[in-house]
Amino acid sequence: MLYDINHKKEKIEGLPLCFQNSIKFSMMKNILKGATLLMLMSVVACKDNTKANEQPSTEEPQHQEETVIEDTRFKVEIESNDQMQFDKKELKVPVGEPVVLTLTHSGKMDKSVMGHNFVLLKQGVELQAFAEKAALAADTEYIPVEEEGNVLAHTKVVGGGESDTIEFVITEAGKYEFLCTFPGHYAIMRGVLIVE
Repeated sequence: MLYDINHKKEKIEGLPLCFQNSIKFSMMKNILKGATLLMLMSVVACKDNTKANEQPSTEEPQHQEETVIEDTRFKVEIESNDQMQFDKKELKVPVGEPVVLTLTHSGKMDKSVMGHNFVLLKQGVELQAFAEKAALAADTEYIPVEEEGNVLAHTKVVGGGESDTIEFVITEAGKYEFLCTFPGHYAIMRGVLIVE
């Protein structure tokens, strides 16, 4: 509803100024409310009209296929414990394929007291001589620097509740000895990796 301001103007001119201003303010407020309401209605009508004109899509949404890359690396797990033992004395892996080996220490003792590692030696390396040198190499996690060329792969030293994972490839079939080089452990903690 629109107001005829000139018609209202004649009726309020005889009133005191404070009433005139109050009435004018009230009229302006009503005009603004009406204009705001009119604008909102037109916005809503336009929005509804836009939705009415849209055709529902008959096309099915296209789904993108996820690319799953299969891990083809050969996985081996070996466990050690506080009784100074590996749970396996023999491991088999394929020749020329990536091998992922995880050493887990299932015990509770700290690595400074009952640490374990997994050290894989080249063929023909004298295990006892290597182990005796390794026992003196605490600064390099019991891998003697002068013997690094005789090591095919090794984990770090782990303590109770810890594990370490390494990756390596053996390119020649055969039998390879592995051991724990923590001082005194090699006599019991040793085995053979068979590469076929």
